[in-house]
Formats: sequence, structure tokens, C-alpha cells
Amino acid sequence: MNILEQIIADQKTLVEVNKKNVPQKSLEASPYFTRPCHSLKLSMSESQYPSVIAEFKRKSPSKPDINGNADILTVPLSYQSAGAAATSILTNQKYFGGSDADITTVRDSLDMPILRKEFIIDIYQLYESKSMGADVILLIAEALDKESCKLLAMEAKALGMEVLLELHHESELSKINDHVDFIGINNRNLKNFNTTIEASLDMIAKLPNDKIKISESGIQSPLDVVTLWQAGYKGFLIGERFMREQNPGQTCASFIDTLKTLCHEN
Repeated sequence: MNILEQIIADQKTLVEVNKKNVPQKSLEASPYFTRPCHSLKLSMSESQYPSVIAEFKRKSPSKPDINGNADILTVPLSYQSAGAAATSILTNQKYFGGSDADITTVRDSLDMPILRKEFIIDIYQLYESKSMGADVILLIAEALDKESCKLLAMEAKALGMEVLLELHHESELSKINDHVDFIGINNRNLKNFNTTIEASLDMIAKLPNDKIKISESGIQSPLDVVTLWQAGYKGFLIGERFMREQNPGQTCASFIDTLKTLCHEN
């Protein structure tokens, strides 16, 4: 199995365990479940600059030592101060060193949207996401069939969350549906974890005009963002570039400041 197949196999087992330990009714009793979600669409529309979605992650399958000691309260707050449009928080424990508690810990301290970065394969996980205070959920087209993409997106919207559908290949375009708010192109190949922004550039002309486009992973410089922005992308999910530094928030702030300067020049 490739790494994505391994993660999904583990996820299926974990979801069944969680369903037994924390019934859906318990999730619906969370104080966050009735909280109105922050809108990433609104956050992005209010900016005249490319929107940075700054990610919090401690490790990944390809990089097991990104920033294991990063503080979940400090980093997302510093992203907010830096001018990020949203933060993405990985909750997968085994492969990314995250936890559901990461979102609940920081939720009340943030005024910006939180994207729950997780491998969602079951409606139960949408209730989990809502109960922990997530505003946006990720669906990975490569891990889901067309019908599952539609059903999960529709249920997420019914719960008040926005939906980012992540694509890797032209063959996945048919999985886009009316309930999806954002189309993300992941520049990382989930089978071998190589990255190149050419993946986003190659896909842009094939994406529907009525969806907000986000480029994800492998973005190293503000110039990369400007190149992708000029091609038609509005949002940019950046994680490792910030998290590998001692002060991710400060790095994010400098990145956004440079990005604004470049946008004025271009």
C-alpha cells in the first residue's frame, strides 16, 4: 500500500473505535456544536491580497521532525496576528502528531476560521469536526468516490461548515459538486510525497470558474504565491515553510509582508 492507502485503512479502524467511545449524540452536546462558523469565503473575499491559510502541524509521514514541540495556543494566534486568512490544524495523531484537542484548545482564542485537516471518510467525522469548533473541513478526492464526496460535502454544509475538496489529478474533476466551496490542488503527490507548484499550474485551466481555488503544499516563497495568484489561485495553504522555523508566526508575518510588496509591484 502507498502512504495514503495506509492512512485510510488506519482511519477506518479509528472511526469505528471512536463511534463506540463517543456516540454522535455526545458530539452534538458539545458547546461548539451550535456555534455559528467563521466563513473562510468571507475572510478571503475581504482581502485584496492572496489569502494565506497558515497550517499548524508537528510532523508528517515524509518529515517526522518538523516541529514536535510547537505550542498549539501560541502558533495559531501568531498566525492570526500575522494576517493569515485562516489556520489549518492537522488532527491526525499517528501520522501528523495532532489531536482533536488541538482545535478545541485554541478555538476560543481565535477570531479566524479553522480548517480541520483530516482524512475524512465517514459522516461521523463531520460531527466530530463541528463539535470541536472547526469551520471548514477537507475532503480528499483521491480517498473518496464521487458519491461519497457529494454526501459528505452536503452534510458538512448542512452542519454549517464550508468544504474544501482537494484534487490531485484531472481524473478527479468529476468529483466536484455543488456543495463544495473551495477546490484545492495539492502540489504534493500523496503516493511519494514529492512536491512541485507545477501541479497547480497544470490544473488551473481545468477547474470550474465558480469555485474558489486554493493551492496547497510545496509553496516555499512569496514569489511562488504571486506566480500562482496570477494564474488564478486565491488561497494558499502553507504549513512546513512556517512550521520548520523556530518562530512560525514571525516567519508567516514576514512572508505576508513580502507578499504584499510583491503584489504591489506586479
